Amino acid sequence: MKPTDVSVGEVRFQYEDYGYRTPIKFGGVVLDRVTLLNVNVRVRNRAGYEAEGFGSMPLGNVWSFPSRLLSYDQTLDAMKRVAAEVARITAGHRGTAHPIDINWELEPLYLEAADKISRDLALAEPIPKLCVLVVASAFDAAIHDAFGKAAGINCYRGYSAEYMDHDVGHYLGGEFRGEYLDRYVSAEPKPSLPLYHLVGALDPIFDSDIGRRVGDGLPETLAEWILADGLTHIKIKLNGDDPDWDVGRMQAVERAASEAQACRGVARWFYSLDFNERCPDVGYLLECLRRAREHSPAMFDRIQYIEQPTARNLKSGPRNDMHEAAKIKPVVIDESLVDYESLLMARELGYTGVALKACKGQGNALLMAAAARKFGMFLCVQDLTCPGASLIHSAGLAAHIPEVAAIESNARQYVPAANQAWKGRFPGIFIVKEGAIGTGVLDGPGLGAVPPNLTPPSVPA
Repeated sequence: MKPTDVSVGEVRFQYEDYGYRTPIKFGGVVLDRVTLLNVNVRVRNRAGYEAEGFGSMPLGNVWSFPSRLLSYDQTLDAMKRVAAEVARITAGHRGTAHPIDINWELEPLYLEAADKISRDLALAEPIPKLCVLVVASAFDAAIHDAFGKAAGINCYRGYSAEYMDHDVGHYLGGEFRGEYLDRYVSAEPKPSLPLYHLVGALDPIFDSDIGRRVGDGLPETLAEWILADGLTHIKIKLNGDDPDWDVGRMQAVERAASEAQACRGVARWFYSLDFNERCPDVGYLLECLRRAREHSPAMFDRIQYIEQPTARNLKSGPRNDMHEAAKIKPVVIDESLVDYESLLMARELGYTGVALKACKGQGNALLMAAAARKFGMFLCVQDLTCPGASLIHSAGLAAHIPEVAAIESNARQYVPAANQAWKGRFPGIFIVKEGAIGTGVLDGPGLGAVPPNLTPPSVPA
């Protein structure tokens, strides 16, 4: 028992809705809106100090609860019902513990509640575990934030034996016995991180791709973004059902990027490829890579890693072995990664990298980072088009895990309105300079995201 262990008091949550500046297409679906879940949790630690923490996360139902049987509104409503249950369960927690232990204890109850909601609503498809993790992540972030504030420390200084009741072996098994998270997580943030800019499947690459300009003063073509933000990292969304289109999309990005980087005098930049699980099999991926290399060895060399190319369910369907692809480029597990079991299964299938996301929970992300680092896997941190506090949360994760070399920040492209209230207080995070964001500021108490005044009424748990 540690004096910094916390007990949960009041839990409140609320929603913010935003329309997208421009739609984004991924996984074959076009998305033009977002609902943010904002959470406040008050805690008290054993030393008698109290603090209120704040967490926020987009309810990314299209990504975390994809369905051909349920509508957008149905999956969003299911997530909101899960949020109400997570708030009730969290507020009812009566123990005093480290935040990682609180979530470790409550997650099975969250999953049980989601299963009951699926039955009560007679949903055509049950609420997936990934969906529950996304909802719970805002509550988990708020507890970590409050824990740090009550102790007067940045959260990332609270993962050593001085603060944690259990070592990593308690959660992941004997291979980690005697090791604490501070072995794998840095107390000090990196001063800055390159930013991965997203080229969605609908995004204009050239002027000729624009039917009608948005005209809001922000860049619109890829070249305009590169020149405005000094970009050096570009993530390319691909469709996974037409190799001609996918390789052609890579070629178009390479042509636009080469022209823009030549204007800047930049010779070195990177790509990541994201098929959003749409490849029918690994053979499709290998064919795309073969064609990309034949077309342009320089373009091929710029590919830093590939995100989960095939279906997220690793236990059913045809076995998609990634060993051959991973010999060519790191292949990272993303949608499939919901727990340690799925990480081990992905390694068995040949995945050589892990995509960490704040939307899967702070504790979950840190434990997966520890496992990935121990196994020598490639690491990246991706967002869920996270604005505001959720971006600060995601950036903090990337800044405190040594091997992570870049950070995604898509909200500035698609929902900049949701960043406005945060820009003045964290300009280094929300204003990109020379292709990077300044993460050195993420060293204050808690997770470092003090919320602006929010107008929607809070809903008591």
